[in-house]
Amino acid sequence: MENASVIEQALETAVASCDVLGCPPRLAAAIRYAVFPGGARVRPNLCLAVAAGCGDPYSPLAEATAASIELLHCASLVHDDLPCFDDAEMRRNRPSVHKAFDERIALLVGDALIVLAFQNVARAFADAPAALPGIVLALTRAVGAPVGIVAGQAWECETSAPLEEYRRLKTGALFIAATVGGALSVGGDPTPWRVLGDRLGEAYQIADDVRDALATELELGKPAGRDAALGRPTALGEFGLLGAVQRFESLIAEAIESVPACAGADRLRELLRQEARRLLPESLLQRAA
Repeated sequence: MENASVIEQALETAVASCDVLGCPPRLAAAIRYAVFPGGARVRPNLCLAVAAGCGDPYSPLAEATAASIELLHCASLVHDDLPCFDDAEMRRNRPSVHKAFDERIALLVGDALIVLAFQNVARAFADAPAALPGIVLALTRAVGAPVGIVAGQAWECETSAPLEEYRRLKTGALFIAATVGGALSVGGDPTPWRVLGDRLGEAYQIADDVRDALATELELGKPAGRDAALGRPTALGEFGLLGAVQRFESLIAEAIESVPACAGADRLRELLRQEARRLLPESLLQRAA
């Protein structure tokens, strides 16, 4: 969305702490490889947008929180690409971490990025200790069990999965962390922002399902058609293509409607509309006709 240079600098500050004498060189290189160059950085942008909506558009604490959320997202991608899950050889149009390095390093990179995310907020909030527990709780809830991305990934290991819950955990959890974390980092009330994260997160997973079915590998930056090949539960299987698109549009509308009255609310709503068009452009949907 916005704040690209701010987010990249915050990520650089976090990752640079691993580029020190004594860190195994391949691990340090692979951590950097997993984070840079990044994708759309949607989650950290959302975190900063909420912080701005709560009245503080230039908060170093919000920037650190945003960076930690992106580190957690990058960790999930590294693990998701492993042969035991999606077995994806490409990510962001280049070899995934386990192909560029090896599976052992990729597993450790994912672990290291999760730890680094918490180290990053711990350092940033050293002078604001009262705010740290809320941030840590929001991030741990988004990552672990029973309601984080680890639990969402674990549903892929079951013989069947409750699809709405699967989407909410695998993708929605980090979006909720972004909105809640953005508010908490600047001393705001996170409650009005939780619905935005929930709806936007589910919409992203549905868009991902549709894109996996319709887009090319070049457009995705990773292998296409993996959901069907792996027999994964998807919105297309649940709703059909038209129904999935309608569900996506409904969730985006609910997300936009949920934005509370605040500074920059109209701008945030317009950014959500733009992001929806980026995720499922008309040119992509025409291929299903």
